[in-house]
Amino acid sequence: MRVRTAALSVAVAALLTKRIEARLRVTLFDRTSRSVVLTPAGTALLEHGRHALNAMTVAVQNTQRAAEDASLRFVIKPGGDANLLSAILAAYAERPGARRVDILFSGATDRTDHLRDGRADVGLLYAPFDDLGGLATETLHVEDRVAVLPENHRLAGRDSISLDDLSDEVFPRWPGVPGGGSGPEVADAGELTALVRIGRVVAVLPRSLVTPVPQGIVCIPVPDAGPSRMVIARRDDDQREHVTALIAAAVSRRRG
Repeated sequence: MRVRTAALSVAVAALLTKRIEARLRVTLFDRTSRSVVLTPAGTALLEHGRHALNAMTVAVQNTQRAAEDASLRFVIKPGGDANLLSAILAAYAERPGARRVDILFSGATDRTDHLRDGRADVGLLYAPFDDLGGLATETLHVEDRVAVLPENHRLAGRDSISLDDLSDEVFPRWPGVPGGGSGPEVADAGELTALVRIGRVVAVLPRSLVTPVPQGIVCIPVPDAGPSRMVIARRDDDQREHVTALIAAAVSRRRG
């Protein structure tokens, strides 16, 4: 029975493929007695079809969420809220018709993906580190950046340092971030501080990401690194009332 079912599935798939090829007037597969390989046209259809299905999935999710009293999904990096999250949620809860807010924790670099593919409605991001293309943002907090060094580092006693002072140091690599350092890959602040503590890497980060300062670590201001901005973000095309209300609540609690 299993053999017959498998053969039937193959036959149905072949029939559907033939119909699609006839409709599009292209060949999707190069077929031989030993293999079936996608043609360039087939590869293009697969890629664009995947994007179309993803877009349809997001559209269905957003439609369902708009029609229901669904919770809002707020994505943050663990420890990456500069102690603003509680105040934001409290301010939003005071607004008429406020919905429940579910907190999603993501990795160091994929919060923008959560927003763009519909897994999250709003998120806290860091500029200039995160790619804000296609997102609407409001700045909540501006802060300096600091060098994260082991406490016995040659520069640990300075009041401030420059990027040039760190030119010979080993910086970590972050997953999904091109042009990173040459050191080991780290996924979060916990892994980073563990490597800094034993002298394997150093880093330059927004101050709030290393506050309070972990034991065995020192944080020295790096003025020429420029400021970091924490922003609350949503998709450009998302104008839903409850999302707007949550962002307005966040803006009401922002810091200079």
